[in-house]
Amino acid sequence: MKPELLPLYEQVADEIAATIASGTLKPGERLPSLRSMKQRRQVSMSTVQEAFSVLEDRGLIEARPQSGYFVRRRLPSAPPACSTPQPQALPVVTNPLMWRFLRYVASGSDLGFANAVPAPELFAVGSLQSKLNQVARRRPELLSGYGRSDGLPELRRQIARRTVDWGQALEVDDILISNGCIEALNLCLQAVTRPGDVVAIESPCYFGLLQLLEARGLKGLEIPTDPLHGMSLDALDLATRTGDVKAVIVVSNFSNPLGALLPEDTKRRMVEMLAERGIPLIEDDIYGEFYFGRERPLPAKAFDRSGNVLYCASFTKQAAPGMRVGWVAGGRFHAELQMRKFSLTFCTPPLLQAVMAEFLAAGGFDRHMRQLRRALRSQVSATIDLVTRHFPAGTKLAEPQGGFLLWLELPPGGDCLALFDAALAEGIGFAPGPLFSPCGEYGRCLRLSCGMPLTPERVVALKRLGELACRLTT
Repeated sequence: MKPELLPLYEQVADEIAATIASGTLKPGERLPSLRSMKQRRQVSMSTVQEAFSVLEDRGLIEARPQSGYFVRRRLPSAPPACSTPQPQALPVVTNPLMWRFLRYVASGSDLGFANAVPAPELFAVGSLQSKLNQVARRRPELLSGYGRSDGLPELRRQIARRTVDWGQALEVDDILISNGCIEALNLCLQAVTRPGDVVAIESPCYFGLLQLLEARGLKGLEIPTDPLHGMSLDALDLATRTGDVKAVIVVSNFSNPLGALLPEDTKRRMVEMLAERGIPLIEDDIYGEFYFGRERPLPAKAFDRSGNVLYCASFTKQAAPGMRVGWVAGGRFHAELQMRKFSLTFCTPPLLQAVMAEFLAAGGFDRHMRQLRRALRSQVSATIDLVTRHFPAGTKLAEPQGGFLLWLELPPGGDCLALFDAALAEGIGFAPGPLFSPCGEYGRCLRLSCGMPLTPERVVALKRLGELACRLTT
């Protein structure tokens, strides 16, 4: 399209982008204010705001709270390579390191880099508390009854409405409400596996999923996974040809710990391949709402035509962890999930379901998520900036397109376990790489959470973590 035919905000965005490309505006430099830009270019404030949004989507600029907009710094090195895990399935056994990690998180001394959760002040606590009081007064029967095992119809209806953009919306009766995403995943594993079965997983894989496999007596088969594009479809194809794999688990959007986004075509082909082989796909999409672009990425479930995908999601990391409201759409396994939910916890507290249903219906959730995504994107970018300046030369990291987690690979000679010990001695925590593998791989890797705002105290702690990493890299 000719420049003069572009919308005015696109023209403004292109002019600013050219200024950045020419080096007139350098990485890390502050852009003129919105008001200044409006006056300088003789356009409306809304035009300037739209132009800045376009530049954010292109990854050229970033917003920093109370500071304005800045030109984004470019990463100095390539992301970590695709993983190359051991090719055999192994029983999952909890890494002894897990208990030290959990004790640190439970101590309350975490400076913000260990626990994969946004800061308490970023949640919609005030709005939800107000709705909780209103619903409790209006509907006391929600406290005096157990409620339905499959969940309140009004909440399931709101969730179903949110799937319209998938191209084939879920029906209300396709959805089962759970106590968070962990229960949803647990129900799925109970429905499709038996002790001793092999489950294909990403490598590295979220340690909470590994604990679920261990509790079920399952074996984990690690599949090579790219930090940017997720699980290798070619490797999964080879692994699932023999019939040994009984289920596959994938975190399709902004995975934990990598932050990887599975491409849409890969999702579609994965769903089709596993459906042909009769291997259930358990999809964890708890991070899907944390996208940094303009559109939420589709889940693999959007391509499911046979009911072979068991889709799990939750509002816990998005709206309020204490509410523990999640859900699962189990496709052809729905009846089995419902029976297991009935026998396991019977129901999810109906009062909390009603509060979430009203929050969704009134548009409060979407308004909240816009603010939360903006804050997290800024925190991720600021954390990347500090890591690139203070960690050892040659440290690799994958810059995510959403979520709030960073996966770092220290250069040769780095030792994340020694770094973990040294950091804990100074009250600084992170998640060491071996926690994310059944066989303790990723000894040079670590996961940093960017959920907490970078206060001066946390900036000092992150710089110190970088100094320790430099000192311990031989």
